[in-house]
Amino acid sequence: MRDDIAEQTRDLIAVRDQRDRAAFGRLFDYFGPRLKYMLIRGGMRDGSAEDVVQEVMLSVWHKAAQFDPHRADAAAWIYGIARNRRIDMMRRRPLAQPEAMPELDSLEPDAMQILALQEEARHLSEALSRLAPEQAEALRAAYFDDIPHSRISEVTGLPLGTIKSRIRLGLDRLRHELRRIAP
Repeated sequence: MRDDIAEQTRDLIAVRDQRDRAAFGRLFDYFGPRLKYMLIRGGMRDGSAEDVVQEVMLSVWHKAAQFDPHRADAAAWIYGIARNRRIDMMRRRPLAQPEAMPELDSLEPDAMQILALQEEARHLSEALSRLAPEQAEALRAAYFDDIPHSRISEVTGLPLGTIKSRIRLGLDRLRHELRRIAP
């Protein structure tokens, strides 16, 4: 694979130094399909991707004098141009407008919603009571009190990794407990 990259770099140097059209043709044949694939995987439509490939390769021709093989090989330099061009295209797109939300009759929860929330809270409380105390305490601090993990570590004097482990293990166990309790 290293020979392919070296060959592409030699072609780009030939374009840079001698404006070699044959070398540019080889670069275009090599990178064109690869750039198109990269752009389509990045979310562009087929037609847009082809347009961007054309623009990128035109930039390669015009900016070849800026290529420095000591800083990057041809592939990295050309893919960098393509990446920047794709980002520019994405920024120019108009933002999608959200759909109009239907008017709600009332923001107040109805009796069924209140009962469902109370039932969920009861299930959560039961599941938390079955956890190891240090796991339950870490979960309450992180999720009920909204304290960052690093702050919990400072307050308890425990290493950050221990706090994160307790939270992760507690969440796993809580998930298991809630599946067992909830209908």
